[in-house]
Amino acid sequence: MASRGPVKSADRALAAVELVAERGSMTFAEVLAALQLPRSSGHGLLTTLVDSGWLELQGEPRRYRLGLRSWQVGQRYDGHQLLLDTALPFLDRLVAETGETAQLARLDGIENVYIGIRLSPHPMRMASSVGMRLHAHATGIGKALLSVLDPEDARRRLSAVVLPRLTPRTVTDVDELLRVLERVRLTGFATDDEEFVEGCRCIAVPLTTEAETGIASAVSVTMPTSRTGERWPHGLYAPLRAAAQEVREQLGLAGSLSP
Repeated sequence: MASRGPVKSADRALAAVELVAERGSMTFAEVLAALQLPRSSGHGLLTTLVDSGWLELQGEPRRYRLGLRSWQVGQRYDGHQLLLDTALPFLDRLVAETGETAQLARLDGIENVYIGIRLSPHPMRMASSVGMRLHAHATGIGKALLSVLDPEDARRRLSAVVLPRLTPRTVTDVDELLRVLERVRLTGFATDDEEFVEGCRCIAVPLTTEAETGIASAVSVTMPTSRTGERWPHGLYAPLRAAAQEVREQLGLAGSLSP
């Protein structure tokens, strides 16, 4: 039997939920503009999502936010729960050792999605949260994730979209990014030197591959540029690599992804 393409109404509903999740809250006009929906069909679609609990409509002016149904379904997902449960104690240890924010992320396309975060005790720190999605080409943890892909797979993914330049330091040329990923494979770590946001640095190491666990994951330590010294990033590599290696051992994975 021939495979059918996506159902347009279902595709639009999923796109609307994902868009609101990414933006936090949106007006009716903002959703229509972002998804390029006609007013009549957009109204019907959003009304259905609100009635079914996937979205909520609150405040003045009225704004769409994720609904209780989205939260309930999300709570049932446990595809990375073993990885998360294993890694969190080591993220706690990294924060204690470094004084900086430790993060665990997985790869989704060419975005890194944060699935575990332990915040620095310092009041000045990067504002990140579980579920946040960032452009992998511009973050240290994202480049660590992309480095575990086959180079041709990485090229296909990076070439399929326009890569935004988020700061003057962001690398957006695909060939140059592939050279950066090759260096990550050789050195065992990736960095973000004010490439995602000015005033912020990050060092990250790969943790697991899709072939090993079904999930490409990585861990990182992130801090303001003002708190990095002369030994950055090398001074943070040893505790980060040690934590990643111990997580792999706890998961029963052989060897290390870092040199």
